[in-house]
Amino acid sequence: MKKLISNRKALSNVVSTLIILVVSVLLAGVVTMYAVNITSTRTQQEQLKLTKQAIWVYGNGTAIAAVAVDNVGGRDVVIDKVQVRGVEASWSTVYYIRLGSAISTSLNCPNETHSWTGFLYTTGEVDDFTADTYDKPLASGDTLILYIESPDSISVNDIGVTIGITVFTENAQYYVECNVQSAESA
Repeated sequence: MKKLISNRKALSNVVSTLIILVVSVLLAGVVTMYAVNITSTRTQQEQLKLTKQAIWVYGNGTAIAAVAVDNVGGRDVVIDKVQVRGVEASWSTVYYIRLGSAISTSLNCPNETHSWTGFLYTTGEVDDFTADTYDKPLASGDTLILYIESPDSISVNDIGVTIGITVFTENAQYYVECNVQSAESA
């Protein structure tokens, strides 16, 4: 019996503890990587693209801001609010139209006595714009054209100044800048 005990060889407590720790950390890392991979590939991401932004000011101080919001992400979104130069625009002053695809030309400046029915908003495209007091849902792949009537804090003195337009959703905010232009023409 004595001979059997003396011939046995084993790992020390320190080495066996290190092996258990390394194996458990590696397994936890593999499980975490798998979970992140499954979650990120199966969830669709929200992504908006703000284009065709413009701000015009008339000689009498009336301003109009415009932006095209393209939903290029894989999920539908709800636009909670729009800000021009950090000031939230009331939904009752935001005129909009939904389109099934993005536009390729610039947005037109409305005339000083603008009407939102039969409005020529881009080259060759005439449509009726509406305003309401609700948040604006936007389906994946669609475009929302927004015209903001009389945004606060924009005046004739801002012509030539760069101003930001921010669109907010529940999960993110999207920001774009543009130079204020004169709406007056010869």
